Amino acid sequence: MAGISVVTTQGTRVALQDDQLAALKSTLGDRLLTPGSRGYDEARTIWNAMIDRRPALIARCATTADVQQAVRVAAADNLLVSIKGGGHNIAGNALCDGGLMIDLSPMKRVEVDAEARTARVQPGVTLAELDAATQAHGLAVPLGINSTTGVAGLTLGGGFGWLTRKYGFTVDNLISAEIVTADGTLRRASEREHADLFWAIRGGGGNFGVVTEFTFRLHQVGPEILAGLIVHPFADLEAVAARYRDFVAGAPEELTTWLVFRKAPPLPFVPPDWHGREVVVIAFLYAGAAAAGERVIEPLRRFGRPVGEHVGPMPYAGFQQAFDPLLTPGARNYWKSHDFTGVSDAAVGVIRDFVGRLPSPHCEIFLAHLGGAAARVAPDAMAFSRRDAEFIINVHTRWEQPADDRACVGWARDFFSTMAPHAIGSVYVNFMPEDETDRLPQAWGPNYARLAAIKAKYDPRNLFRVNQNIQPAAV
Repeated sequence: MAGISVVTTQGTRVALQDDQLAALKSTLGDRLLTPGSRGYDEARTIWNAMIDRRPALIARCATTADVQQAVRVAAADNLLVSIKGGGHNIAGNALCDGGLMIDLSPMKRVEVDAEARTARVQPGVTLAELDAATQAHGLAVPLGINSTTGVAGLTLGGGFGWLTRKYGFTVDNLISAEIVTADGTLRRASEREHADLFWAIRGGGGNFGVVTEFTFRLHQVGPEILAGLIVHPFADLEAVAARYRDFVAGAPEELTTWLVFRKAPPLPFVPPDWHGREVVVIAFLYAGAAAAGERVIEPLRRFGRPVGEHVGPMPYAGFQQAFDPLLTPGARNYWKSHDFTGVSDAAVGVIRDFVGRLPSPHCEIFLAHLGGAAARVAPDAMAFSRRDAEFIINVHTRWEQPADDRACVGWARDFFSTMAPHAIGSVYVNFMPEDETDRLPQAWGPNYARLAAIKAKYDPRNLFRVNQNIQPAAV
């Protein structure tokens, strides 16, 4: 591997010295990959097929010592570094062109302490893998809704899903983390140790180092919960949206109810003549006793004139995977997102307009209801500050052929700009595509300046910059 040329953080190239390569090779062995290595293309394949970058080196790390060695080599010559956990980030930040990719996907250990209700989780673990380990004890961490997502990236950006109203964001349930900072030092971050770093990684993304272990608080959930999908004709959008707004305003925190606007997939409980037609899908999960949940959701089942429903007790881990078939790897994806304190009739009108001209059959708009426990944390308690967002709308623009890029991306951007007057301006950092660097201050709001100061302390040269990047404050 002698003489490998690697891109630096300044965009120049440096030839790695034999001793640096030897140090990596001695630590990683065959897990140090170059473009000619077996497994290189598989390692650089991520969820969003729009992103196609070629690192000069891929360090497939299996231990914390592997990560430390890779970071030290990168820091010595200011190499361009990207970090891959699950590889699910919409912006494709797992990959860098010509630099060093630190691949954490081999780090798969989960240790559950059922008595203490905690879980220690390595950064290569996916949501499905964590759910499987915790549900064996009837416990859960509040996570996202696509089970192939990596726990690490989800957590560092905030993390929300079906349990957020009851138990808060994923970061609200983070007890501590072990993190390799830009000098290669392993630090433990918690409320008592490196408290400023712990504050920053709870929502600040991958800006502050490489997390090699998370410790989460667990909650009693499942293994069976009450959940379901109710499908309505798109013609009834306004009526369903109005009933939905009234219903969720008084819903208990155990209940999370979202709306999804898209063409109906070929679900077995939807009549075949509705497949491929625009619909409104009510999706919900009740995180409490099923008997109480049946009473709570009864009004939902009386909305309008549904064309199909699948409602009842089901495995929590199964419902966590219910949307996976719509979000499989290998497609081209582009997202745009807004936060709201309420969804007005005018906003619903925008949804009607744009769902009426979906650019591909795989596109959708979803409206997620938050609030509850998620809203009771002070906005300055951690980096994640977006506690006033009662709803999030995300546009999942998804298609297959590069020839459709312009039409699909343009549709999403047009929706975003048309909806902007109805939104509150903030944005969820995990939903930001690579072209939204102008929105970074909106992602962290009043916490941005403090994050920049902490960045200057732990990563003054901005080694960790292939992310939604926070520039170090001037010292």
